[in-house]
Amino acid sequence: MKTRLEEVKPEENSSYTVSVNPKMSGLFYWHFHPEFELVFIKGANSNRHVGKHLSRFIGSDLVFIGSYIPHLNFDYGVKTDYEKIVIHLREDFLSDASSITPELENVRALLELSKHGIAFGEQTKKEVENRIFSLPLLSKFDQFLEVLAILNLLMVAEDKELLHKNQVKNQHTHKDHLRLKRIYQFIDNNYERKISVGEIAESVRLSDASFCRYFKKMTKLTFTKFVNHYRIEKAKKLLMLDVSVTETCYSCGFESLSYFNRTFKGVTGKNPQKFKSDYIN
Repeated sequence: MKTRLEEVKPEENSSYTVSVNPKMSGLFYWHFHPEFELVFIKGANSNRHVGKHLSRFIGSDLVFIGSYIPHLNFDYGVKTDYEKIVIHLREDFLSDASSITPELENVRALLELSKHGIAFGEQTKKEVENRIFSLPLLSKFDQFLEVLAILNLLMVAEDKELLHKNQVKNQHTHKDHLRLKRIYQFIDNNYERKISVGEIAESVRLSDASFCRYFKKMTKLTFTKFVNHYRIEKAKKLLMLDVSVTETCYSCGFESLSYFNRTFKGVTGKNPQKFKSDYIN
């Protein structure tokens, strides 16, 4: 199974992000990231796949996942209308404050417990549902306080379930994360043009061959395939904004319309025009 490192970009001067309805039901996205993740999905029946844990949830799910734990997007394969909110906390969230502020002990304990992966029962879901889905309506300061309150409530919840008996071990080093972050940043800055393996390998001080081996080891994808997938994700966003297929193709770094159409269909199962019309109509 291909495991991908997802780069979560927090808002400027913020220790967390709140994402409302990031719809990914058509994408099998087995991934990990350094950020803690709290996800609430409702109106869906799907699989909960976190680390080595695999189960089925019906109607809704509320899960808190620790840093670097691989997991599948909770809406994979969902065909019904559903709502989802995802909160990502930075890897160093409250790392200094929690050690000197006794009032944050429950939050610190929950972050530690999240290394097992945690799922919550019906009672807790009822208690936090409105609070979580109301977060986008709050000011940044009130939002932060509410996030802390929700985390505190989750720690004292009696219906929480650890998804793994032992902590899920981090299989990637901090050095690996920093190097991949530089690689992803390079791709993000340059995906609109042709990128050679040589120039990106040089940017992280590796030979071409070493870079290709390293990248395949870390992402389970060749560099070319990864960049194509990255460009297709950018293309999908442009198409959803009603940008033409031709303009989208060249704006995302593809040099041939036929290659773009073929790659897009290979990744999404639809050609770009069909994807665009299905979304807009």
